[in-house]
Amino acid sequence: MRRLILPLALSLVACGTAEAQLPQRSTHGRVIDSQGQPIAGAEIRDAGHHLLAHSGSDGSFTAPGSGTPLTVSEAGFATATVTNTDDAVLTVTLLRLETVSVTAYRTPLPSLDSPASVRVVDSAQLRQSAAPLLDGKLRQVPGFELFRRSSSLVANPTTEGVSLRGLGSTAASRSLVVFDDVPLNDPYGGWIHWDELPAPVIRSVEVVRGGASDLYGSSAIGGVVSLLPAQPPASDGASFALDTNYGALETTDDTMLTGLRHGRWSALGAAGLVATDGYTLVAPNLRGPVDQPSNVHAQNGYLDLDRQLDTSSDHVFLRGNVLNEARHNGTPLTTNGNRLWRYAAGTDWHELSLRLFGDNEHYRQTFSSIATGRGSETLTRYAEDPATELGAALHARHAFTPQLLAIAGSDTHDVRASDDEILFTGSGGTLTTSGRQRQTGVYAEALATPGPWTLSGSARVDHFSNFDAQQFASASGHTPLPAFSETVFDPRLGLSRRIGPHFALSASAFRAYRAPTQNELYRTGQVGQQLTEPNANLRSERATGWETGAQAELPRLRSTARISWFWTQVNRPITALTLSTTPTLTTLKRENLGQIESRGLSLDYSLAPASWIALEGGYQFAIATVTKYAQEPQLVGNWIPQVARQMATARLRLSSQRFGLLSLEERTSGRQFDDDANQYLLHPYFRFDAYASRSVGRHLDLSASGENLFDRSIEVGRTPILTLGTPRTAKIGLRLHWGE
Repeated sequence: MRRLILPLALSLVACGTAEAQLPQRSTHGRVIDSQGQPIAGAEIRDAGHHLLAHSGSDGSFTAPGSGTPLTVSEAGFATATVTNTDDAVLTVTLLRLETVSVTAYRTPLPSLDSPASVRVVDSAQLRQSAAPLLDGKLRQVPGFELFRRSSSLVANPTTEGVSLRGLGSTAASRSLVVFDDVPLNDPYGGWIHWDELPAPVIRSVEVVRGGASDLYGSSAIGGVVSLLPAQPPASDGASFALDTNYGALETTDDTMLTGLRHGRWSALGAAGLVATDGYTLVAPNLRGPVDQPSNVHAQNGYLDLDRQLDTSSDHVFLRGNVLNEARHNGTPLTTNGNRLWRYAAGTDWHELSLRLFGDNEHYRQTFSSIATGRGSETLTRYAEDPATELGAALHARHAFTPQLLAIAGSDTHDVRASDDEILFTGSGGTLTTSGRQRQTGVYAEALATPGPWTLSGSARVDHFSNFDAQQFASASGHTPLPAFSETVFDPRLGLSRRIGPHFALSASAFRAYRAPTQNELYRTGQVGQQLTEPNANLRSERATGWETGAQAELPRLRSTARISWFWTQVNRPITALTLSTTPTLTTLKRENLGQIESRGLSLDYSLAPASWIALEGGYQFAIATVTKYAQEPQLVGNWIPQVARQMATARLRLSSQRFGLLSLEERTSGRQFDDDANQYLLHPYFRFDAYASRSVGRHLDLSASGENLFDRSIEVGRTPILTLGTPRTAKIGLRLHWGE
């Protein structure tokens, strides 16, 4: 036995000595960001999550072993998984976990590198809001407001244009809204139908504040609101989601979304129902027998067919949606309805993007005159406004080097519309006004990212024309209306400079414009007792502005903050000037005012120090006034109607796998005026909303939410009768989902 043990021991010692003499294999590498800058302190771990090394000040590291997976992570960056090897030096590129937006420069750009001020609202934030429609959800973006404070659930459609950067709006929106590069502004009036799309088909929203006509043309004076579409399942199979909500004021909000993918083919379909019995807008002490709730009953549908091409990002698609809407506007005789069909086809192929789109709209509305004391009303007009729009957009991008990108494109759209009215006052009869508008633009952009710098330059030339306009009145016959055209040049310059990995300074300057809509040119509008006459001699609004800002990130606290100083001056702004006021009617007329100006600052912040808590919000201070108007100099210095000097928002989200989610939202707005003469004051308001949800199993979520929980009285308009905003409401809901 001893003879066997001795040779065995000697053999084990020899083997151990030989193994010790073999060189231990290791992996050498370097960790950098997308700009090629070294990342110090990154953690390198093996498959068992054991820490192997940290990257040095130059990003380099050495990790033991070879041929096994490694994970490389650092706060503020996406974790990367690589396989270590002993025959080469690894280069590991980590992508920053900062907000990336596309809209501002038509190409993905991290927030620290963007000279523009962009706020991104993701799908979770949209779903976890107490407001049922999109306009209410976006009011968490500071500075975002409709023409009036009221929800689009009960508002007259002609007051649903977007105001950004304190520029206000009229019947039309001074900001452009697009869905996957297809404009959603109403083809006739320029306002927005916030219930047009089923909620689940919107994946996220990018709100670009500041002029963007250099890439988007007309209406982008205040900014661009870009809705990004939801995607079908990533792999073969099906998905399904059903949301149903019911609450106070008989409010119903139901949607269904289903997706299907097979090979390169995919489809996404959705349908929605939005309805409320509403509430009476007129203040209680001013109501009369004619006053009744304002409400809406709407249905919408959406279908998207898609086929992938060579790569997962290259595809062709065919898409369509429909909106059917009926509204009561607060009295027995005032109603409106709309049926809108919208369709689009296009492709994203390599460096090329093409969109072909169109829509067909049938809008109808009745108008009345209310007697003193609001005891009775008389039908005055019935109007139908059919409109047809056709358009196309093409843009291409090419990267000459990793640090130099060029984009060029062109778009055009043509609108044919008419206003067909039956008159019930005076001599009665009919009045028909028709016209045609066409806008065509070409643009180019260069984007350079040398080192920590981002430099952008872009310019666009637009040709706008209004023609074939005519009016036929049964009492006076045919009258041709003025035709006109304009050519507009809109440049934009921007720069951003990173100072270290988590701080950046930015600046930009722009020109922008908005062409008058046919509604502003030819149609008499009425909201409550406020009658607004058209003006066929209106010309386009022209804006000049600049913005400077600073942005900081604290990755370990998952926090960001951006502050911006802005100034925008609009020449020839289209506004409604007061002509006369009586106890029962205020008459206004659309005019090109001399000049308005908005200057101030905005703040956006988000903070998520732990996985269970997040705080986000913002603040805007805007001094928005009339600065020039030779015809009525007494208006100089007045506030722009419907623009508050101060606005603030905040949202606190608390989440737990055991207890679910709680989202608390507040919105505060300062005082503002309803009219150009600043005679009708609207007082400040505070509003508090809440949303809570909890998962029950894998496929069911339960929710409850409330709006204006403190039941504050919110003044939304004086026309000149005082009208109020949404009272305290609550609703409950459930969500069934599979395959998401």
